[in-house]
Amino acid sequence: MLANGTILKYKTKSADSYIEASGLSEIPEMGSEEEKVDRTPLSAKNKKYEYGIGDYGDLEYKFIYENTSATSPYRVFRQAQADKEVMEFQEVYPDGTTFAFSAMCNVKLGGGGVNGGIDFTLKLALQSDITITDPS
Repeated sequence: MLANGTILKYKTKSADSYIEASGLSEIPEMGSEEEKVDRTPLSAKNKKYEYGIGDYGDLEYKFIYENTSATSPYRVFRQAQADKEVMEFQEVYPDGTTFAFSAMCNVKLGGGGVNGGIDFTLKLALQSDITITDPS
């Protein structure tokens, strides 16, 4: 499956429904990496481990920069960052697989050069577990 067609939706605390964030150009890896915890008893000849809590790491989304209205994702996410608002997100793959979670925003505007487009990066700090819904 290609990443083409993947969308990121968001919902602010004042919204009733999700809005698709336009200009999405890159999505992060999605999956938790559980910490390996050493559980070796003194009598063991080899180390023994079990997995502890997981970490989704940095969820960084890249967007094509566009700032022409109050509803531009760049402005919406920047305002959420300034307000320290926890927003609801849904990342939806082309096959319908959905990852739903709450997160706080951090926005960084990218640099540019001759014949180079300007992007911005939305970095999300998870505030909930991620719920995965498989396609029906």
